[in-house]
Amino acid sequence: MRATVFHGPRDMRVDHVPDAALSASTDALVRVTHACVCGSDLWPYRGELLIYGPPGGRTGHEFIGIVEAVGADVQTIRPGDAVVAPFAFSDGTCEFCNEGLHTSCLNGGYWGGQRDGGQGEAVRVPMADGTLVALPPDVDLGDDDLAARIAPLTDVVCTGHHAARSAGVSEGATVVVVGDGAVGLCGVLAAHRLGAERIIIMGRHENRLAVARGFGATDEVHERGPAAVARVHELTGGGAPHVLECVGTAAALDTAIAVARPGGTVGQVGVPSEAVDLMDAYNRNIALTGGVAPARAYLQELVEAVLAGSFDPSPVLDLVVPLADIAEGYAAMDERRAIKALVKVASA
Repeated sequence: MRATVFHGPRDMRVDHVPDAALSASTDALVRVTHACVCGSDLWPYRGELLIYGPPGGRTGHEFIGIVEAVGADVQTIRPGDAVVAPFAFSDGTCEFCNEGLHTSCLNGGYWGGQRDGGQGEAVRVPMADGTLVALPPDVDLGDDDLAARIAPLTDVVCTGHHAARSAGVSEGATVVVVGDGAVGLCGVLAAHRLGAERIIIMGRHENRLAVARGFGATDEVHERGPAAVARVHELTGGGAPHVLECVGTAAALDTAIAVARPGGTVGQVGVPSEAVDLMDAYNRNIALTGGVAPARAYLQELVEAVLAGSFDPSPVLDLVVPLADIAEGYAAMDERRAIKALVKVASA
């Protein structure tokens, strides 16, 4: 089968690799119809954080598709089911899964590296019952528009939702979202869905800000650094009680803490890439929470909401490429010509 393989910085290739196949009785074999390129996929692409291991590792952790086969002990997933996979697999039964922390599953893990990656034609899914969410029988992943509404649920929608939930966003809230990438935009969407009255997006790219406005942003802050903090304080009368940090750099977290009002909460979901001085958070009693999103805990609810037409996250996917051209998806995101790339792998 064909799959994307990391060969080194800015060298993602679609290679022929051994076919994905069932290995355990709890496995499912999923034929991938659509995948996505994640912002974190750009780390190995840039030669920074090698999340898929050394050269030779498989890439991608966001995919949807059709079940081709299941192991003898799989109970809830059947061949022919259209399914959504969260960005991590989990058994659904351990103490942490039962607490809604599926990304801390005692038997779980992540796609890619030495395992099958989502950016390929098929994936062996361990612990299929605990990992996959089956879509209703009438869902046709051959409908590319519908697939584009579902595919962001594999990661960025759940991560934005986790940021908003962690920050305590509720009806009538005032929220600041730091970052206008796909996760930040989905944070805006999540805050709006949770009933926030005022949502301030911090970003500078007009195409992204246009998506943010469509998702419910009420205010924009284009400045950076101290000027941006001053502007948020001006808009909010001293800072916001709920802040979503959706980037992961030290500058972004510094900004998130600085724009929070004393006693406020920062939902931090940007993967920390640099050390941060937390003295300001300590001095002003800012709560820092969040972390890696337990996507499987949110997925069923969010899938049902999308299929019911309650919200549509597809505007974050502003580039579609075939699997053979996935390198262009990486390059376009790296060069900020695209927010997020949808990869059309195969027909449903």
